[in-house]
Amino acid sequence: MKYFSKAVLALAFTGAFSFLSQAQEVVGSNQQDFDEFMDRSGNRYRSASGVPGPDYWQNEADYKIKATLDDQAHTLSGEITLSYTNNSPDELPFIWLYLEQNRFTENSRGNLTTPIGGNRYNGDVDGGYEISNLSAKTGRSTSSKHIINDTRMQIWFEEPIKANGGSATISMNFKYKIPVKGMDRMGRLDVEDGTIYAMAQWYPRPAVYDDIEGWNVEPYLGAGEFYLEYGDFDYEITAPWNHIVVGSGELVNERQVLSSKMRDRLDKARKSDETVFIVGENEITDASLRAKQEGTLTWRFKMENSHDVAFASSKAFIWDAAKIDLPSGKDILAQSVYPKESAGTDAWGRSTEYSKHSIENYSNKWFEFPWPVATNVAAEIGGMEYPGLNFCSWKSKGASLWGVTDHEFGHNWFPMIVGSNERRYAWMDEGFNTFINYYSTQEFGEYPTSLNKTRNMTGWFKSETREGIDTYPDVANLRNLGMVAYYKPAVGLYMLREYILGHERFDNAFKSYIKTWAYKHPQPKDFFNHMENVGGENLSWFFGNWFYGTGNIDLAIDGVQGNREGSGFIINLANKGEVPMPVKLKITYQDGSTEELTLPVEIWQRGDSWSHLVETDKAPKSIEIDPDKILPDVDYSNDSWPAESFYQN
Repeated sequence: MKYFSKAVLALAFTGAFSFLSQAQEVVGSNQQDFDEFMDRSGNRYRSASGVPGPDYWQNEADYKIKATLDDQAHTLSGEITLSYTNNSPDELPFIWLYLEQNRFTENSRGNLTTPIGGNRYNGDVDGGYEISNLSAKTGRSTSSKHIINDTRMQIWFEEPIKANGGSATISMNFKYKIPVKGMDRMGRLDVEDGTIYAMAQWYPRPAVYDDIEGWNVEPYLGAGEFYLEYGDFDYEITAPWNHIVVGSGELVNERQVLSSKMRDRLDKARKSDETVFIVGENEITDASLRAKQEGTLTWRFKMENSHDVAFASSKAFIWDAAKIDLPSGKDILAQSVYPKESAGTDAWGRSTEYSKHSIENYSNKWFEFPWPVATNVAAEIGGMEYPGLNFCSWKSKGASLWGVTDHEFGHNWFPMIVGSNERRYAWMDEGFNTFINYYSTQEFGEYPTSLNKTRNMTGWFKSETREGIDTYPDVANLRNLGMVAYYKPAVGLYMLREYILGHERFDNAFKSYIKTWAYKHPQPKDFFNHMENVGGENLSWFFGNWFYGTGNIDLAIDGVQGNREGSGFIINLANKGEVPMPVKLKITYQDGSTEELTLPVEIWQRGDSWSHLVETDKAPKSIEIDPDKILPDVDYSNDSWPAESFYQN
């Protein structure tokens, strides 16, 4: 190698480049990219620092439900008593409830807005609620006045629910036919030994009344998920004697529904890191293992501080379980139920192992899992999450089963613990969950994960049909939904952690966000404000352009020049995209040594070009932007400078 002197550098650049001084001349301004992109000012309900304000409130819904499953008629019938507490500062003359089973009717809005060719959210059209014996009590008055419109029911009170702690009690009977196709969220599946009933959206439940929208009453169409109030559940499922029933929360009457042999096995599982069978494959049809051999059994579950419950019932289930170790020292239960068609060590035989790892990982890394049981159910559903219970495809194996199990259990943090509005802001649960799934899969170590392969996604980022993260899922093009709701927001968090804030600052802020908004209803601005305040960085330039737009990242090296006023060389940089970014550079010198440096994002406040002086007496061989390839830069051909074109050995 030749020694890199100032004279040699000057000679190398003679006739090829104009010389730049160290000073950076400012032309124009990009300040608009750094200004506030939405109103994020605080008030008494939501602080500008991203925490609940001193007058923050949310309403509460507590449930008592008794339901009966008829596996001959494929119906569910029951009675519900809802105790509703109005913590808002407003009197409520009426309440809105969701009746999602009305989606499964021929003239439902969801059915009428489904494309002719169909999609994932197809559903049966011969269902819908039968509602009877409605009673709505406030104070000493009772009303039955109501209106049902598609998937929503409005109930009027004789006396409004008083503000700041007033309450109402609403009761009714309900019945409906259980759909075969439940829009990939619930339904039933026939296997050799019986039918698997995967039950969700199975009871009437109130819409959220909040300080942002008042009543959130968007209809249930299909792609948009849910936004529900927290409360306590006490529910009973009466099913045929040979069914196994699993549900969100804790089974509280084991002695009435499980034989002594099953209880002994379950006790063993609660102490075991290895999977223990409660019902083995060769015992599915063994009547002697059941608590009784005729009639029905009533399974009772309780769950506290949840905004939903789901359950599954079948006489075709294998049932296995193991213990989960939580960071507090508490042990809880992981369990799986699946038909013999799903059994095997390459398939659902590992479900409980996967479930255990997922819950332990997320509990250790982000926030401890709060409920006593985590259940994975094999069903005719690609993957769907509910508090403490998943429905995953009965056909999944290997990496596919790991991926869907880990993803659906990750949803217990978003949106089950952090209760965002899924119907409007799918990215706040799907995107955040996809992000934490990446690290969970990395730690599990057996299967590949691709979130870090951001440059493989640039084809979509450049597509003319791309949509923004803020697009509501019910109106997003289904071809875009995976990127809009899942991958683009997940990549956004990945860049925040790996490129912008770093692990320590990001983790502090993200964990604080989860803890602060656990069992509450954050809005997008609450997340943005919280991450900025705890992370210690103004991130408007990032949140506004990545989460609320369709712009792209395109950092470039425009050239390298000698320094006329001294030693070293000048790197000419350009921001050719719409999303500004800090610039991380790796310089490799002719002598084989390397240097890494980071230029702050503020260089782009002054315009779309910037020149940086590297003071050294060494000759550069190559220069690369984003050497770890974190960014989904849409044109990485301009991310490097091949010094061989300008420097000779």
